[in-house]
Amino acid sequence: MAVKIRLRRMGAKKAPFYRVVVADSRSPRNGRFIEEIGYYNPITEPVTIKFDEEKAVKWVKNGAQPTEVVKRLFEKTGLNEKLAK
Repeated sequence: MAVKIRLRRMGAKKAPFYRVVVADSRSPRNGRFIEEIGYYNPITEPVTIKFDEEKAVKWVKNGAQPTEVVKRLFEKTGLNEKLAK
């Protein structure tokens, strides 16, 4: 089973916010997921990004692959330094 860390779209039409979830790569974007590890709200000023860092590090060390967008969010929050250790 390939596990990905990706975004799950929530919110109203034209007012999205996203939850960062760990999910099987075969499940649909808004389908089943294993665990929620954070959220991302691009509408607020400034943009809101929040992660449970312990869970994110645990999942990456266990082999979960973050998507390109989630990698960029990790960089913005400074989580890449913890993942590199």
